[in-house]
Amino acid sequence: MVDVTVVKFSFEGEKFEILVKPDPALEFKMGKKKDLSAVLVSDDIYTDSSKGTKPSTEKLLKAFKTADLAEIAQIILQKGNLNLTTDQRRKMVDDKKRQLVEFISKTYVDPRTHLPHPPLRIEQAMKDARVSVDPQKNVDEQVKDIVEKLRSIIPLKSENLSLEITIPAQFASQSYAVLKSVGSLKNEEWQNNGSLKAILEIPAAARPNVIDRLGSITKGSASVEVMQ
Repeated sequence: MVDVTVVKFSFEGEKFEILVKPDPALEFKMGKKKDLSAVLVSDDIYTDSSKGTKPSTEKLLKAFKTADLAEIAQIILQKGNLNLTTDQRRKMVDDKKRQLVEFISKTYVDPRTHLPHPPLRIEQAMKDARVSVDPQKNVDEQVKDIVEKLRSIIPLKSENLSLEITIPAQFASQSYAVLKSVGSLKNEEWQNNGSLKAILEIPAAARPNVIDRLGSITKGSASVEVMQ
């Protein structure tokens, strides 16, 4: 017997549901599975799957701008709420919490030191603040509210730094690719000797990582100064 769960989606008060296989559906929502046919139990769209009631074509067109059932099912799966098993919810909450901790650590700093809080400190603050993580919401949809709750436990500030960087010629090309990937280049000047001078804007919390990466590439020969 195939395990079945429901994905629910609402549009202007109208409710739509599809029946899916729990694990393939979760993989699909997390971007790990692309084959919709391996996810759906059937191609039917319901207004209430427990009663077997289905929406009219007019309602489908109004909500989804199409009557193609496969296309509608994909929209519901992507945007709707998947009824998770207990094990799935636990795993998703843990994964989303890890993403949130990583984002906060890279984006926010302790305003007293201008350095990021260690991930373990952020995790403990989330526990102390009794933060509730929604496993089906994106990080950017919930991080603002979570940070506000964390501020009662640890000081957090989002800020950018401008770094004045000089790279010797033999490391300039490789370092340039790193600079482009970690921040926003506000100015770049290639010197006659092949060296690079640049102004790089980054989240303040990313400074240690940037310095470490440039130090590794240039064998410690890069100059990195915080602009006031």
